[in-house]
Amino acid sequence: MLYYLGMSLITNRKASFNYEIIEKYVAGLELFGFEVKSLRKGQGSLEGSYVTVRGSEAFLIGSFIPPFQEKNAPADYDPRRNRKLLLTKLEIKKLSDIEKAKGLTIVPLSVYNKGRVLKVDLGVGKGKKKYDKRETIKKQDTDRETRREFKDR
Repeated sequence: MLYYLGMSLITNRKASFNYEIIEKYVAGLELFGFEVKSLRKGQGSLEGSYVTVRGSEAFLIGSFIPPFQEKNAPADYDPRRNRKLLLTKLEIKKLSDIEKAKGLTIVPLSVYNKGRVLKVDLGVGKGKKKYDKRETIKKQDTDRETRREFKDR
């Protein structure tokens, strides 16, 4: 079940366009202090990132989180490093089974505050075909046009 109590700090806008989201999960993130500050400032990107399960741990791969202050970050800091996700054993088992299923991908949807901690929304998605993406664009355009017409009235 998804409980959303915080404000979204960064979102993966391409995820809903490229994938049909089937199921959602919430996970904690294992971060350095300067990464937390950077995310709270709204810096970072989830574009092109995904989740993988290795053994009994889940990792967020390909996300970009720059240091809050470049000068205070360690010299060997990599902004695209793999970050461990904090999930229960049962959730990790489910994600592992999903990852093994053909055609399904686990993508991060957003990072948000929940009290003092940062959480990441994970979506289990099935990749959209080109014609599905065209339908999505058409639907967005028609919705935009109807909003304009009602706004003018």
